[in-house]
Amino acid sequence: MLHDFHLDVRAGELLGLLGPSGSGKTTLLRIIAGLDFPDRGRVLFGGDDATGLPVQQRAVGFVFQHYALFKHMSVADNIAYGLNARKRSERPGRAEIRRRVGDLLDLIKLSGFADRYPSQLSGGQRQRIALARALAVEPRVLLLDEPFGALDAQVRKDLRRWLREIHDRTGQTTIFVTHDQDEALELSDRVAVLDKGRLEQVGTPDEVQDRPASATVLKFLGDSIELEALAEGGRVLVDGRPTPVAAPRGVIGPTRLHVRPWQLQFVEPAEAHLTGTVRASHRSQGRQRIEVERPDGRLVVVEDFDGERYAAGRPVGLRINGGYVFAG
Repeated sequence: MLHDFHLDVRAGELLGLLGPSGSGKTTLLRIIAGLDFPDRGRVLFGGDDATGLPVQQRAVGFVFQHYALFKHMSVADNIAYGLNARKRSERPGRAEIRRRVGDLLDLIKLSGFADRYPSQLSGGQRQRIALARALAVEPRVLLLDEPFGALDAQVRKDLRRWLREIHDRTGQTTIFVTHDQDEALELSDRVAVLDKGRLEQVGTPDEVQDRPASATVLKFLGDSIELEALAEGGRVLVDGRPTPVAAPRGVIGPTRLHVRPWQLQFVEPAEAHLTGTVRASHRSQGRQRIEVERPDGRLVVVEDFDGERYAAGRPVGLRINGGYVFAG
């Protein structure tokens, strides 16, 4: 269910819909496609009101997570299906359909696969064919619902780069649904973050990461800890020590400070905002993630790049170098 929802998708952009399960991502996609209808409000394509139009009249391309290719049809026939299904007066000629299918096979780098069947293709290849079929009808909007969700991790990464290349070449207005933060941030021109049927924030990947509009957005886009703090004189204090974080206008008194792992720095306990004991550390792609257990038993995750090893049981201090406080 969606609540008081307004989203403006720009022509030619690739917009990612990001949010947890049940946030309303697929519901929004189905309303845009004409598979579901809103109780109130309108769906506009440019200046045209499409709210009451059935799916067949919306000129929308839809790619599902599970391909939905016709097993008994060749690759070429699958791609051409939407064109062949049009009524005779709107259907391109056979030569034009063959040309369009050939161009799309070149675009998705599967030329030479026209006579194969879906059972002869890998999962990544089948998803490319599903995308080509959606593009064949020259849709006004291309909708992708968790398009890589059924694929393994490495294939997903390869197809992300490929989809971005396809989008840059075609300029197709595209909306895609994902719950994978890395996927949305890597692919999208802008990201719309949804939660419980509400639109929390729309912005570029940098904007939603660096300037989250709410604690909900911040928590969904990565690890963070939440600390008791005090807003006083425009500053935010933790355990009486000032931090570099400015208090939002109107926030005075007890508040909550949200801190990312890379906004914490190891210092001597006497200089620290927080103290604790190293519980474990893990290396990952040139960085070290250290779990620090605070005196109250809560865990803090710190990302460190200086190469020093932090053995389990070592007492440490942590200085806060940044963070977020939200009004309301």
